Amino acid sequence: QVQLVESGGGLVQAGDSLRLSCEASGRTFGSFAWFRQASGKEREFVAASTWRLSTRFYADSVKGRFTISRDNVKNTLSLQMNSLKPEDTGVYYCAAAVATSRLPPTGEDQFDYWGQGTQVTVSS
Repeated sequence: QVQLVESGGGLVQAGDSLRLSCEASGRTFGSFAWFRQASGKEREFVAASTWRLSTRFYADSVKGRFTISRDNVKNTLSLQMNSLKPEDTGVYYCAAAVATSRLPPTGEDQFDYWGQGTQVTVSS
């Protein structure tokens, strides 16, 4: 059974940092990504990493502040978020694709499995 379990969300102040983790189990994957959804808005791409090529992609809104990384041995994905802003508030979802269908892996349709989400709230 495939499972993606996120952790690490919380309430922080603007300028603070948070680190999200996603533990994947059940099979190996070609790509991982983080998406987020703010209240009343559509889910949007945040960051992605291909497993084999170690290529990373970021949304313009988080470039230079967020870093996606992965632990091959533990099959976990992390998202280090620095210099957080109130507009970063939302539910963050981990997503995994069995295979990397195309580059960049930034579309929701490219991912086969999703975590339950973890809330990140940034106060001003």
